[in-house]
Amino acid sequence: MSKESSEICALCGLPKELCICQNLVSEEQEIIIFNDRRKWGKIVTLATFKGNDNLDLESILKKAKRKLGSGGTLRGKSTIEIRGDQKFNLKKLLINLGFDKESITIRA
Repeated sequence: MSKESSEICALCGLPKELCICQNLVSEEQEIIIFNDRRKWGKIVTLATFKGNDNLDLESILKKAKRKLGSGGTLRGKSTIEIRGDQKFNLKKLLINLGFDKESITIRA
């Protein structure tokens, strides 16, 4: 058995390089982005993902921290926290990662 044939997605049954699961997961998400204040008045940006739980938030967080040049962490199973006021930058990044523009809401 070759290495390529053993790399098949368990969800969709397609080879890993043709897997569409991540795209389907991103289309099913509702994302709410908003700012919050932490200790000593520091502002953080929170992105809450509602919908399918099969999303790899650690990977998204790692890409966001690298792209935005800011620290961040996971809060629970469905929220990403990024330091600073990054609402619009985070929305732009999520759209570039394949999330639907209409499913992302920015709250004041």
